[in-house]
Amino acid sequence: MVTVNELMTVIPSSVAPNTPMRTVIGVMKTEGCRQLPVLENGKLVGIITDRDVRLVMNSPVVLHGRWQDEELLDNVTAESCMTPNPITVTPNTPAYRAAEMLSIYKFGALPVLENDTVVGIITVTDFLDYAARALAEDVIPG
Repeated sequence: MVTVNELMTVIPSSVAPNTPMRTVIGVMKTEGCRQLPVLENGKLVGIITDRDVRLVMNSPVVLHGRWQDEELLDNVTAESCMTPNPITVTPNTPAYRAAEMLSIYKFGALPVLENDTVVGIITVTDFLDYAARALAEDVIPG
């Protein structure tokens, strides 16, 4: 049985709760990722996604001028828009179970914890990469 450990991104980049949006965006661009675990003193306290960032910067609820973007980038922190206490999996979680969770909850990623330490992140992209390899090898019937 395939486990999360076999598909996950190992030791993903992360940010602290007080990280400004400008830095969060920079890390996402540099690392080419859309989700970042938020760690405080090495412990997972949340997850921030590119969607969270877009909602802060382009909120349909709070109208602001483009000149205010610089202030938002420097003063809004990861903590203010992250999902706190995200659902997690372990490296030994069956991959199909993690895929079900991503599908049911419409998440893009799940942090992977081992003994309360983030050891990876499993994303929808990880599953697509796995499916693409399996299909190319003609392992998946269809």
